[in-house]
Amino acid sequence: MARRSGFGAFIKAAARAAAASERERQRAARTQLAYARQSERDRRRRATQRARENREAEKALKAQYLLDRQTEVDDLNAELNEKIEELQDILAHTLRHDDAIDFDSLRHFEAFEPFEIAPELRPSDPPALIQVPKPSGMRRLIPGAGKRHQAALEKAKIQNQQSLEVFRLHEEEKQAQIALFQDQYQQRKAQYDAEVARRNAEVDEFQATYLANEADAVVAYNEMVLIRSEYPEEGFSQKFRIAYNEVAKELVVEYELPQVCVIPTDLEYRYVKTRDQIDAKARKPVDIKRLYQDIVAAISLRTLHELFEADQADALALVTFNGIVDTTDPSSGREIRVPVVSVRAEKSEFQALRLDRVDKIACLRNLGAQVSNRPDELQAIKPIVEFNMVDKRFIEQGNLLNELESRPNLLDLTPGDFEVLVSNLFSSMGLDTKLTRASRDGGVDAIAFDTRPILGGKVVIQAKRYRDTVGVSAVRDLYGTMMNEGASKGILVCTSGYGVDAYKFSQDKPIELIDGGGLLYLLREHAGVEAKIMT
Repeated sequence: MARRSGFGAFIKAAARAAAASERERQRAARTQLAYARQSERDRRRRATQRARENREAEKALKAQYLLDRQTEVDDLNAELNEKIEELQDILAHTLRHDDAIDFDSLRHFEAFEPFEIAPELRPSDPPALIQVPKPSGMRRLIPGAGKRHQAALEKAKIQNQQSLEVFRLHEEEKQAQIALFQDQYQQRKAQYDAEVARRNAEVDEFQATYLANEADAVVAYNEMVLIRSEYPEEGFSQKFRIAYNEVAKELVVEYELPQVCVIPTDLEYRYVKTRDQIDAKARKPVDIKRLYQDIVAAISLRTLHELFEADQADALALVTFNGIVDTTDPSSGREIRVPVVSVRAEKSEFQALRLDRVDKIACLRNLGAQVSNRPDELQAIKPIVEFNMVDKRFIEQGNLLNELESRPNLLDLTPGDFEVLVSNLFSSMGLDTKLTRASRDGGVDAIAFDTRPILGGKVVIQAKRYRDTVGVSAVRDLYGTMMNEGASKGILVCTSGYGVDAYKFSQDKPIELIDGGGLLYLLREHAGVEAKIMT
């Protein structure tokens, strides 16, 4: 019985062990399975995270790209707006500056650089001399110590003398080099001082002749005023010609205006995301026309303002501005010069204007200007004064010695000859001219007819063979004759020039004043007559 009981216990223990082992195996299997599932979940979570991060990175890159494209558009629009603001600021810009030329700014006051000795040529400290101390203590008692000391002294003396001699020679060499460099410096300084003195003397002479209202100096001074004027860089050539009429104290400027292409044809830019493209919105033609008219008017008023403001010598009573566009005729390919604005202004009247408040076009028209209605289409106007008709240089160029005998002096002509000359001139210009009786001052009166339809009509021509300036009374007389004759235009021709009041009176009337220079020009261009006017 006991044996059976022990056997049963063994079986039970084995069964429990087997059960425990199975449970452990199953537990390990479950743990491994759980670990595998957890690993898979971790893998999936990491993959999901990476995908999310990739999507966010891609989204961020896309957002940055869109931001960069929009920034590009903003920069383009900013540049466009800056250019338009610069064009609209042409007149206002000059009102913020004093245009008068400071003559001291033309002079040179900077002294020549002082003479400096190079560091290697500066005096050196003398060399340290060899010192031989006397023997002391027990050394004095050594046999021969005194002789050895004396020998050492002699040797040190020789070495010291040699060192001092080398030092002296080296210092003398440096002094010689310094003297050479000083001589060269004095030569350069003398040349510099002479150049400065020459330049400052030229400035002094220029200032004196300008203040004396000498024509060449007045022209040079005003050229300097316009050259120094700051305009936008692109499209503004700032090319011009200047002539000065001393009699009338009138400056005539022929100024090359920018072409309409200086105005950007794009109004604004925008980014189209769906096409990933930057599109430009075109500026309306009517806006381009308006802005170009504003630019033409701004340059005209600005030039008048700069010249009058800079007039320190009070040399300008009148300024005439002719604005021209230098371009190519698309129909012929030839270069053409188209006048699009012409204005003559009297100094005191112009300086009374408040240019910071005016409407530019209205201001020009109030000054009696001829302004093209379509300068953008090169619609020409007739200048108030042709540049070559008042250019004093044109008259001077004709006064060459080898031509004096062959060119008639208009002041030497008889009244009858002068009458025929003027009559023939206007006949050659296309007018049907009828002479009338000569006036008491030796000039002629003529009635002419412009036979063109619509634009034509009756023209009163009056000539003054004067040596002195023609005053306003002659212009008033011509205007009265026009009224009496029912003429549509009056032309006054003289061999001298006109005063300020004469120009001012004729400003808003159908009267054309032709001075001596203009008469010579018309005779050459239309009658083929090379003449001169010599008092």
